Amino acid sequence: MNILLIGSGGRESAFAWKLSQSPKCEQLFIAPGNAGTGQYGTNVDIKVTDFEGIKAFVLSNGINLVIVGPEEPLVKGIHDFFLNDEQLKNVPVIGPQREAAQLEGSKDFSKQFMQRHNIPTAASRTFTRDTLQDGLSYLATQGLPVVLKADGLAAGKGVLICLTLQEAQQELVEMLTEAKFGEASSKVVVEQFLQGIELSVFVLTDGNSYKILPEAKDYKRIGEGDSGLNTGGMGSVSPVPFADEIFMRKVEERVVIPTVEGLKQDGIPYKGFIFIGLMNCEGEPWVIEYNCRMGDPETESVLPRIESDLIDLLMGVAEGNLIEKQFTISPKIAATVVCVAGGYPGEYLKDKAISGLDNVRGSIAFHAGTGMQGEDVITTGGRVLAITSLQDDLFTALQQATLDASRIYYDGKYFRKDIGFDLL
Repeated sequence: MNILLIGSGGRESAFAWKLSQSPKCEQLFIAPGNAGTGQYGTNVDIKVTDFEGIKAFVLSNGINLVIVGPEEPLVKGIHDFFLNDEQLKNVPVIGPQREAAQLEGSKDFSKQFMQRHNIPTAASRTFTRDTLQDGLSYLATQGLPVVLKADGLAAGKGVLICLTLQEAQQELVEMLTEAKFGEASSKVVVEQFLQGIELSVFVLTDGNSYKILPEAKDYKRIGEGDSGLNTGGMGSVSPVPFADEIFMRKVEERVVIPTVEGLKQDGIPYKGFIFIGLMNCEGEPWVIEYNCRMGDPETESVLPRIESDLIDLLMGVAEGNLIEKQFTISPKIAATVVCVAGGYPGEYLKDKAISGLDNVRGSIAFHAGTGMQGEDVITTGGRVLAITSLQDDLFTALQQATLDASRIYYDGKYFRKDIGFDLL
């Protein structure tokens, strides 16, 4: 099969690594890819939202399967674009259509969906510029801290946890009247704060049946001890020790099944991955958010634990027979440590030469924000590399990933040395 993978981050690097292992994969193309994805396939210089460019490539290269990594092309309707095109409609796309992608594209849409289908989630109300005064009054009735969420896509930065009423009201004004997060905050969801431990659960579905993939826990703060600014993710661990059989049964019965069935009841077809951001509140699962794709850097911890042929599973999604596919998960533990650029998550250093990648011994170096400059691999993004080690126990996995992260060098490199320590 000829496969096109869309995206350029650490998630796509992990996908390319896994897809290339399948005997079903004849040619793998990654658009646009990065300096690391090229070792598993051929990078193609096409933007993820250039649908016409993607169409031309698919037709001229006999592509049999398209896998969409990031959320932006999904929310903008790439799957619908294929279905509505006479020449493309028979090429399967892994990733939901535009309406289903609103589970991630609109916080208000996802909250209404959860309330409609009795999926446990924090109490909330949504406000716009026209209902700002109602929003300010509502905040005065809420317990603290309180959560404000920009309705639309804000590159992972649209969620604020406010500790005082004054802060919450000021932020609501800025989001709605000063477009603090651009168009994304033209609507704001005000939500009850949930106390607990976060984890991510991933589901692959063909719209009827589903497979629950390995769960993971990621680490968002830049500083050790979970301090400092929020980032796109500084590391992840899979499995999660507290997500035992009892907890995961609750997740399946109260969240996964009602989500898949709810989409069917609402007449919303869904073929692809569902990321469910959960809070474990004293052993009870509550949904914080949905994403319409795999998470990053969780994918780098999840995919190495899947022993089944990924293309076989994805064809099960495309053909609607996922229920018939074999699915096995390794009992081993994966730990991922993310190396970032100096200054990240603020303004960060770019175009720094990377050396020492050959020194990585007991881990896989998944590239995220990397590119090529002549023969040199250079930094191009804030999150540069995700170093994943798969081992028999958590301590060894964390030790190995941290050791291998320290063997790589570029100017301004930083990584957290305490990923997963809270789980030991």
